[in-house]
Order: sequence, then C-alpha cells, then structure tokens
Amino acid sequence: MRGIVQSIKGLLGGAPRKLSQDQITEAARQLHKFKRQPEERKKRIALIHEELEQPSYSFTHYSFKWRKWRWTSIILINMLFVVSFHFDVQLVEGALTASRFVGFHMADLNSALQITLAHKHIVINLVIGTVTVGILWWLVGGRAFCSWACPYHLVSEWAEMVHLWMAGKGWASDLPLDRRMRTVLYVIFAMLALGTGYTVFEAISPVGILSRALIYGAGVALIWVGLLLSVEVFFIRRFWCRYVCPIGMTYGFLGSVAPLVIEYKLEDCLHEGECRQVCLVPHVLEMTKKSRAEDVTMSVGADCTRCGMCIEACPTGALNFKIRGTGGLL
Repeated sequence: MRGIVQSIKGLLGGAPRKLSQDQITEAARQLHKFKRQPEERKKRIALIHEELEQPSYSFTHYSFKWRKWRWTSIILINMLFVVSFHFDVQLVEGALTASRFVGFHMADLNSALQITLAHKHIVINLVIGTVTVGILWWLVGGRAFCSWACPYHLVSEWAEMVHLWMAGKGWASDLPLDRRMRTVLYVIFAMLALGTGYTVFEAISPVGILSRALIYGAGVALIWVGLLLSVEVFFIRRFWCRYVCPIGMTYGFLGSVAPLVIEYKLEDCLHEGECRQVCLVPHVLEMTKKSRAEDVTMSVGADCTRCGMCIEACPTGALNFKIRGTGGLL
C-alpha cells in the first residue's frame, strides 16, 4: 500500500523522497553497500566504459522494437475511426474521446468526467462507456493509453526527436517546469467544467482536436496544436504531456494499481542512466540512481506510460515488463 501511495504522489507531481535507512529493506541496504565497495565500483565503471566504447554505440543503436509496436498501435487505432467514417462501415463511430464500437459505447475517462461535471448529471451510456474503457486501460497499465493510442503523443514524440537534435546543436532549450502544475491545471479544468457548464478542456485538448481532424477534416484548431508543438520543439521538451494534460493523469490513477508494470531489479542495474535519458517521464525511474532503490525489486510508478523505451535502453536487463503477482517476465 505504501508503494501505491508514493506512486500516486509522484503522479501528482511530488518530488522523489529521500529515504532513511529504515525505509530501505535489509536486502537492498546490503546490495547498496556491496555496490559501493571499491572493487565493485571499478567493475561497474569498467562495464559502462566498455559499452560506451562499442563502435555502434549511440542513441540509434537501440532496436526500438517497442517504439515500432507503439507507433503501429497508435496509427491503427486512429485509422479505425477514419476508415469507419469515410467508408461508412460503422465499425467505430465518433472520435477517440467518445465513440461506439460495433454499437457498444466507449468513453475516454477524462472526457466523461468533464461532461459529468459540466452537465451535473450522470448519463447511463456514459457510465457504460467509461467502465468499459477503464477496465481495458487498467489491464494494460493506465497511461499506456498515452503511448499506445493517443495521436498527440505520436506527433509530440516526433517533435521530441526534432527537439533533441536541435538541442544538441544549441538551437533549442529545455526549460524545467514544476510537475505539480499538471495537478493544479487538473483541478482548474474540473472547476471550469463545473462552474461554466462547458467542457473547456475538450475545446483545447490536442488529443481531441487531432482525432477529430483525422476523421472529419482539418480545422482552424490545428493552429493551436502547431503552437504547442513549437513550444515543445524550441523551449520545453514534451510540454503538454508532462506538465499540462489531465488525460494522462486520469489514466495514471489506473496505472497505480494496474496488473501490468515495468519491474526494476537493483542487482542487475549499472546505474549508468540510459533508461532515464530515453524515458518519456524520467522521474518514474528515480530508483535507478545509485543508492535510491528501497528494495531489490520495485515496480515503476503510476506515471509510467509502459512505452518500453527504458527496457531497450537498459544494457543489463534490469527493467522488464511483468504481471503483478507472477514470477515471470514478459
């Protein structure tokens, strides 16, 4: 239970806590102590240097297997809406925020919350759609919606690649913001819906804007999406997803108790930090820093998008997908 509470605190923007010795398990304390021994430290540094000296070593040496699967998933899910509308096959009706799949109602959790607050009553079809979608994304990890289905996530990831290239040449910066801003905005959007009777967030959400643009055609709202991407390219890496979007936070609550997690093994970790470099939400990998893990095995926190990038970046297999309560890794 303590792990879930800390996971949600991280989701809400809480800073990683500094652990006292009594908060670290005996097994983890002994392993931390073992790794600090001079001979073990030299061995770890030698292994890191050996990896860095590989002729093929670079950011591009990863296979990006999980990225390929994710991009395919996002494209296929969103193309289902496009094909169904343009060819009138009636497989999926509506957009990503609210739809019917073969006649069965589906509703994005955050959109359903906004609508309920705005109209101040509960619609049974909305409840059915919300429960269905909630169960689906709970099974695969909550914020997996972001990296496996969200159309804005895909274009934002492309913008991030441009940002990293430009930052490497000194043409872009990454201004750090307080992650608690997302929690504040979450409450503000909810209060605006309740107070105005209008789903204010839905009007500016790039997720809904892109989904509707793909299905029904481009509109002036795409200018707003372009402005957001410009901010992410030049000034703040992944600005919307990390610091603003309440959709990710809503699904993150599911992620805190989801059966599918990424598991970290302290014993196998070299602490070289490659996983944090590629992570879309690097604060969830705080335990990979030296002497920061409180147990020998830990589940990555609720804000994790299950993108799989850290798994591919880790040279020793210290990170892997796992189903809670089972001994096997995926």
